[in-house]
Amino acid sequence: MLLCLAIGTLFLAWKHLSLTDVTTILSSKKIKFQKCSIDKYLETGLEFLKTAERPPLDEYVIRRNNLAKALVADGVDAFVVEPGYTFSYYANVTQPEWEVWEPEERPFLMVIRPVKLPNGFIIANTSFLVPRFEEVRARLLNMPFADEISTVTYEEHWNYYTTLWESPIWGEVLSPTLMVDEEIREFIVLGLASNGFTIVGLGGEVEAVRQVKTEREIGILRAVNTGTVEAIRAMRQCLYYGVTENEVVEVLDNTMRAAGMDPFFDIVEFGKQAALPHGGHDGQAKLEPGDFILIDVGSHLYGYSSDVCRTFYPPFFPNPPPPEYNITEKLAVWQLVLDAQAASVKAMVPNGTAAAVDIAARSVIETAGYGKAFTHRLGHSLGIKAHESPYLNKGNFEAILRPGMVFTSEPGVYVLNEFGVRHEDILVIREDGEAENICGGYATSPWNP
Repeated sequence: MLLCLAIGTLFLAWKHLSLTDVTTILSSKKIKFQKCSIDKYLETGLEFLKTAERPPLDEYVIRRNNLAKALVADGVDAFVVEPGYTFSYYANVTQPEWEVWEPEERPFLMVIRPVKLPNGFIIANTSFLVPRFEEVRARLLNMPFADEISTVTYEEHWNYYTTLWESPIWGEVLSPTLMVDEEIREFIVLGLASNGFTIVGLGGEVEAVRQVKTEREIGILRAVNTGTVEAIRAMRQCLYYGVTENEVVEVLDNTMRAAGMDPFFDIVEFGKQAALPHGGHDGQAKLEPGDFILIDVGSHLYGYSSDVCRTFYPPFFPNPPPPEYNITEKLAVWQLVLDAQAASVKAMVPNGTAAAVDIAARSVIETAGYGKAFTHRLGHSLGIKAHESPYLNKGNFEAILRPGMVFTSEPGVYVLNEFGVRHEDILVIREDGEAENICGGYATSPWNP
């Protein structure tokens, strides 16, 4: 009786609080949540950052020279790209850094050609097609070149593509064959093809240059992905019932920022919300007892991406769980997805196929009767983009795995209107032995993600 009176009194008190009072109380809880998360994160010492080094000029020279060798191997005269992810890989300029307003109609193209030296070495010779009035601005980008950049400039009333075709950079080649990057816009491709150039799409050894990571790249990927997993683990320790998905997003992002990382996407789903692999709800769901929490999140460090996923219980949900919560199937599926991931890792070997890795994981889930609930591919490569080729799907027998390639393995099972489970880790293909996990270790239980 006394308990009922106490609860009734609290309810009436809450009912008569002003909106300002309620907002203050809720804000205070979120502030404590965030402080706890960041403090737990900083307690790790952020040791994972030690493997990351911003790429120096020499790294970009090596990349362009590797591209030049690949162009020769593919029988192509030049590689052409406009500002974007690939441009930043070879010259450290993203599209917003060149055109902060929007991608515009005046082409700014990087043209990389192979040159064979007298000693037999093949190196890259790089030129830039740029509007004449923008030439000085292009030089002020401080792109990673030892010498002044070489430009081919055009006036606005000229034919941009004929200007490039008539430039002396082609020597005796009459109809240069250009390999164009997958991000280049169609009107530029059509303009080049209509004005003397032979165009081929991205592929072969040229595409493989970005697919195979250097140890410096792997060091950055190790740091940003481990840092992202550690942020999830730190934040988890501070969760409370009633927190919303959107509040978790905000606190997790600010936690990663405490390590100097730049978050760029979050999927946070509680309970049945996680049956949609990429979300779609409004983020207002509140954490309830018995809910699985699925978090898929990415951040940037020195231009490189993380992309990891964990499915877990909050620390205050008992282990073993109370019998009144019917979570036997959830726990079985959690382990099933982990077993599928382990099978995929064993298939990540040099000269294996991308398809074989997907099939290894999918077979485990299909054997358990959840094949139709694994609704997406197993994974993808990862680098300066969160999603890069090659892609791990059961039809991709053409992509052959090479040492230095980096992949996600992210099997999942999604039971509509009930729950979803996904584990995602980052793996490096190694010359000998099993693929290496570079994101701080696998989850071991729903209470130890």
